[in-house]
Amino acid sequence: MNSQTANRTIRVIGHRNPDTDSICAAIAYSRLKERLDPEHTYRPCRAGMLNRETEFALDRFHVPAPQLCPDVSPQIRDVDYRRRPGVDGEMSLRRAWMTMRDEQLDTLCVVEGDSLKGLITVKDIATANMGTLDARILADARTSYKNIAETLNAQVLVGDIEGKTVKGRIVVGAGSPEQMGKAISKGDIVILANRAEGQLTAIEMDAACIVVCVGSEVSRAICTLAEEKGCIILRTDYDTYAAGQMIPQAAPIRHFMVSEDLLTFTVDSPVEDVSRVMASVRHRYFPVLDRNGAYLGVVSRRNLMNLHKKQLILVDHNEKSQAAEGLDEAEVLEIIDHHRINALVTDGPVYFRNVPVGCTCTIVYQMYQENDVPIDPSTAGLMLSAILSDTLMFRSPTCTPADQSAARALAGLAGVDLEEYADAMFEAGGDVTGKTAEEIFNGDFKVFSSGDVRFGVGQGSYMTEKNRRASEALVRPYLETALNKQRLDYVFYMFTDVRASATELIAAGDGADEVLLRAFGAGAEDGMTVLPGVVSRKKQVIPALVGAIRQLAGER
Repeated sequence: MNSQTANRTIRVIGHRNPDTDSICAAIAYSRLKERLDPEHTYRPCRAGMLNRETEFALDRFHVPAPQLCPDVSPQIRDVDYRRRPGVDGEMSLRRAWMTMRDEQLDTLCVVEGDSLKGLITVKDIATANMGTLDARILADARTSYKNIAETLNAQVLVGDIEGKTVKGRIVVGAGSPEQMGKAISKGDIVILANRAEGQLTAIEMDAACIVVCVGSEVSRAICTLAEEKGCIILRTDYDTYAAGQMIPQAAPIRHFMVSEDLLTFTVDSPVEDVSRVMASVRHRYFPVLDRNGAYLGVVSRRNLMNLHKKQLILVDHNEKSQAAEGLDEAEVLEIIDHHRINALVTDGPVYFRNVPVGCTCTIVYQMYQENDVPIDPSTAGLMLSAILSDTLMFRSPTCTPADQSAARALAGLAGVDLEEYADAMFEAGGDVTGKTAEEIFNGDFKVFSSGDVRFGVGQGSYMTEKNRRASEALVRPYLETALNKQRLDYVFYMFTDVRASATELIAAGDGADEVLLRAFGAGAEDGMTVLPGVVSRKKQVIPALVGAIRQLAGER
């Protein structure tokens, strides 16, 4: 199995526009799963931005916010891309070609440290080899003598080649000494055979290096003269023809690589986008970078076939409309929820735990108890926060004895006074200072469906009238914008007074007032419907709205 997928991360994630239960359940359940299943990695995630109530809870118990993951569509990180190490730009053309041949690649990534510097392909190498008639190719490429020795599999007889680069031309030492003397310039590399007079002439003409072919012996006198003149002597078993053909291949690949406008992908690049790009170009392999731009490997069209869907555990929701984007392209393993069951199609059987309690964290608390797993103070504090939030401190009709029992036990484990903490949390959550209408609206907003009708219901819970009125002033004019932005038939928003156990409801959408009248028997006054005793979106509002929408649809 590929090392990058041997221990895949399982994401525990709540719904879009997450509330306190959605976030705290993801954290608490991922911690439980880590204890029960240490062979896998579980990571709490969130599909949207935090509201102030949740921020208060996380800060109070010193827990970092879960990773933001609004889209669970496959990314390059979910593909078995090839973790092929980058190569040094000093690598010779010949070594690069041999590497491509042996590893069945047509592209190498040139790096410096972990930074991508360029690409070289088989086509680039072929093009470079067509330029072998250029006698200055090695000098122009600042080729090292180490590359030459490696390419020709040559033995260094005289001189130190470490750190030295070519300055002159490539000359094949053919003809008489007089002819060679006219052809050789200072600093040239001269390729010749076993003729001592030719070797002597090249050294006397200040050649920087002579390459003696066919494994020929070189006399001590010539070696001594070469040492005095600072001339390097290399000996190779290749003949002069082969050596002349091969020596240009010692040039470093950095001289021929493509370094501008590189087409790269990151581990976060969506597979769908990558496929589209790959289809539009003729390259086979593309560099993969991490979030910081460090080189990781290469990916090809073939790699995209080995796709590993993201593995998810859904908490506090089971409706596709509330889930993170790309849910259809992910693999759902478990669902832990306390809402109505809606049509969520999965690829295979899943563990589905749905309990009619007021809060998902109550279910998670029960699972800790069932598995005899101790609950640390921070986890207890988070689960307590979620239960207080979802049950409006036991005022909601969704609240059950199980919620109250769990909350009181968790308060003891967290070391807080339940009522004092609840007041502080609701007060922090209701503070709208410095917030925009959109931020308030999306703080706890869910989308539902009834037949072909899609509607959304948001809710804000407030301990003080001051905070509630400030929120109303911002959200009311934003409702029409939200309706169009979310592309819904209706939008409703609940301003819930926690202390008074009442809700003021506003709505937008063609026929929304009629829906409210059918649902609650109360019309809107000044654009607002007052609902005494109504505090629960899940139990008191959603069923009524769904019934009214169905009734109206049946009359049409």
